[in-house]
Amino acid sequence: MVDNARAARMAKRIQTIVASAIEREIKDRRLEYITITDVTMTGDLHDATVFYTVRGENVGDEPDLEAAAEALHRARGQLRKIVGEQLGVRFTPTLTYRVDTVPEASAHMEALLERARQRDAELAKLKENAVPAGDPNPYKSDTREEDEA
Repeated sequence: MVDNARAARMAKRIQTIVASAIEREIKDRRLEYITITDVTMTGDLHDATVFYTVRGENVGDEPDLEAAAEALHRARGQLRKIVGEQLGVRFTPTLTYRVDTVPEASAHMEALLERARQRDAELAKLKENAVPAGDPNPYKSDTREEDEA
């Protein structure tokens, strides 16, 4: 039976362990700009997927995703050993690393929303001075009602 609460707790703990191990224990300069964003566990608690983002050295620099992936690949055994020691479970989960695409996707969505807001503002500006193309009252009226009144 799958215990989702236990898997979530273990995933959170693995995220903390891996992040602190990258920061304090593993001496690789390529890992300096990595941030662990999320960890997901399988139901049997045997596999964990670690999601990470990479930033550039400076604000305007592009991140070196290949170097970060290579550094994580080289450190995966050491990281798994550290996770196993600190987690205290019978079976240490296998760690798989994936680049987190959520920040890029959210930035893209924000850009789309901003573009939609700009278009709405343009339409509102055009609508201010607009006049109807046809009659001011386009609905048919019954002439008998007008005669009776």
